[in-house]
Order: sequence, then structure tokens, then C-alpha cells
Amino acid sequence: MGVCGQYVLMQTLFMNRIEDFMKKIFRQIHLWLSVPFGLIISLICFSGAMLVFENEVMELVRHELYYVKKVETVSLPVDRLLEEVELMLPDSVSVTGINVFSDPERAWQVNLSKPRRAFMYVDQYTGEIKGKYERPAFFVTMFRLHRWLLDSMKPDGGIFLGKMIVGVSTLMFVLILLTGIIIWWPRTLQAMKNSLKITSRKGFRRFCYDFHVAGGLYALLFLLVMSLTGLTWSFAWYRTGFYKIFGVETRQGSGHAAHGQEKKGKEKSQAPYAHWEQVYRQLKNENPDCRQITISRGTANVSFDRLGNQRASDRYEFDPRSGEITNVSLYQNAEPSGKIRGWIYSVHVGSWGGMFTKILAFAAALIGACLPLTGYYLWIRRKIGQRKRKCR
Repeated sequence: MGVCGQYVLMQTLFMNRIEDFMKKIFRQIHLWLSVPFGLIISLICFSGAMLVFENEVMELVRHELYYVKKVETVSLPVDRLLEEVELMLPDSVSVTGINVFSDPERAWQVNLSKPRRAFMYVDQYTGEIKGKYERPAFFVTMFRLHRWLLDSMKPDGGIFLGKMIVGVSTLMFVLILLTGIIIWWPRTLQAMKNSLKITSRKGFRRFCYDFHVAGGLYALLFLLVMSLTGLTWSFAWYRTGFYKIFGVETRQGSGHAAHGQEKKGKEKSQAPYAHWEQVYRQLKNENPDCRQITISRGTANVSFDRLGNQRASDRYEFDPRSGEITNVSLYQNAEPSGKIRGWIYSVHVGSWGGMFTKILAFAAALIGACLPLTGYYLWIRRKIGQRKRKCR
């Protein structure tokens, strides 16, 4: 071997030692972040997975609530339908809006002034009230577990401990994922191929190890994206920085809708939906391929069944006294501030690519829930093995 060959060999050995040393440091970081936060991360990921298909599960379980029994030729006028609904409501509750779906078999959704985010489904052909939507206790629990570890916001403005723990754990999960990639980054292509295989023929310990490594690699991108977007709900400082990356300034509060609902409840006697049928027919004629049309006092939104931001919609403003449309704001011309929040939500829940990406998000979240558990198992087995060797 010549001098150049010896130099290359020494340089390679030196770099390998540096790499091994760095991996050892990151392995310790990976371990000591996973031990205290692993169980919380499992709960966050599992509850998140349970929420991915909430709408689909509810439509399957309570099909009679979401869909009409018989499709007629023409639906009832919006104003007449809402008049019949209001006759059945208490004096303290009023109609604040209506969601009309393009699917002729889908019952229309009528939004109510109270309680917050309350609505009911109505047969648009007969006027029959099919029932009020009530989120099942299971999904309520999963949502509170996912967001706040079952904690509740303090009325006196005290520390929201559950929300803080979820945020810190999610931030640590990002670091755990990144250090995991550094630890198991292979030196050769063959090693990469071996890392992507999961075998069940060499014992449970080997299966857990393969699942921990390969599962983490398969789900890495989705878990990182869901974690980074999820942090926008945990920390104001993170949300501000995240938005600034896209050139968007955050706005304090979002009380416009709540204020509008309160006002609508007070003016129940004025029948604010008198011209909603006119608005609906005009928007339907102009947007025959839309997914749904949502109408409330003075505004209407038209949504389309497209990939990407699932909360994207064209916004129309109209005169409540005449039904004349006075302003049109198309989604494609909207400012980034009007798009980013919907994009964050769509990416976080995996709905941006339709059913395919929702399935991937569901699988990634379940894998994310299992990674800490397999990690605990491998760590405990190693500790037991070390003690046995010391006792010999």
C-alpha cells in the first residue's frame, strides 16, 4: 500500500471514530429524552390516530343522522326550512347558519347560536329534524387527551399544565426523531436495505428492534410534519415564528365569528335568513361543481372537493336585507394569512391528499405510539442483561 493509500485509510478510520463518537452522544440524548417523555408521546400519537377518521366513523355508525331516507326532486327553500327549524328551538337559541352539501343524499347541517359549535341535521326534502350532533364521549376523550392530557383550561387564567406538557413532549419528540435518524444512519446501501426490513422469525426482541428502527424510518416524515404543525397549537412563540417563515404575521384572537353568533342570537325575530335561498341558488348556479355552500348572516362560503387545503373556500359577502352579493374574495387571490391556518390543519391531520394521505397519517401516528413502547422494552431488556453479566 502506497503513502496515499495509507493516508486515505487513516483518514477513513479517523472519520469513522468521529462518527461513532457522535453517534454515542446522540444515542444518549435519544435515550434520556425518550425515557421521561416516551409514555406521553405514545398517548399523544395514539389519541391523534384515533381522531384521523372521526368523521368517517361517525357517518358509518350514525348513517341515519347524516343522510336522508329518500331523495326527492327538489329540496325545500332554505328560508322555509329554517323557519320550521326555529319553531322547534327554545327562545334562547337561534339559527346562525346552514351548510348545504352537493351530495343530494346528505342531510343539511343547521348551525345554532348555543352551545358553542352546536348544530343539527335536517332532511332538506321534508323539513324533518333528524337530530342534534353530539360528539361521542370516546372522541371527546381522545381530543382532550391529544391536546391537553385530559386537563382543562383554568377559569382564572392559571397555568394550563396539560397543554404545556403536550407541547414540551411534542418538541422533545422532534428531537428524538432527529437523533434517531443520526444514530441509525447507515454507512452503506446494503445496511440501509437491512434497516428497512422487519423480521418476526428471530424472536420478539429482534422483532421489536426491527420495528423500532424500520418503523421509525418509514413514519419519520409524517411524524416530523405532524409534530412541527402540532406545535403551533401549543406555543404562541412557536406559532409566531412558524408563520413568519411563510411571511405571515399572526393576529391576536379570532373573536369575529363568536361576536357574530352572539349578535345573531339577539336578533332572532328579524329572520336573518329571509334571502338565503336567493343567495344559495345564485352561488349554486355559479359553482355547480362545489362540495358545499355555507351561508350565515351577510357571508357565504363555497368549498370545493380538491386536494390541498381542505378548509379552502371562496368567500362572498351579501346584503342581508336584499340578498344582493356585494363582494367576492376568491381563495386563489387570498393573502397567505388567509391560507396558512387551513394548510396547517390539513397537513397535521393528513387530509391534504385525500383518503390516501389520511391512511398514511393514521398508520404513522400508530407507529409513533409504538416507538416509545418498543424503545422501553429494548432498554429494559438491555438493563436486565447488563445486571446478569455483572452477577456472574
